[in-house]
Amino acid sequence: MVLVGVENGDTDDDCRWLAAKTVALRIFDDEAGVMNRSVVDAGGNMLAISQFTLTASTRKGNRPSYIRAAGHELATHLYELYMAECERLLGHPVEHGRFGADMQVSLVNSGPVTIIIDSRLRE
Repeated sequence: MVLVGVENGDTDDDCRWLAAKTVALRIFDDEAGVMNRSVVDAGGNMLAISQFTLTASTRKGNRPSYIRAAGHELATHLYELYMAECERLLGHPVEHGRFGADMQVSLVNSGPVTIIIDSRLRE
């Protein structure tokens, strides 16, 4: 599962870079149990969920601020572009939620691995 947060200032280029990074990231075990396979290598699928709370700032006080979250129009466009790019790179559809919906999403993490990829910190 990929949680996608879009911030003000994010661009189509950021989205394309992020999609390429996501599908190429070697996060699945190979035959030796080493994280050495991408979702493409593993023949896997993706689920992309929009998650504006990833943009939360907790610098001041105890209530998160979402001021950095992109507005509906930009966020929708970039979320859809991200999914389209992932689909192009994977060669098959990406499962997804409904943008802006109040969804109940369950996740079972395989091991203690959660990775944050930020298009502004291209490492």
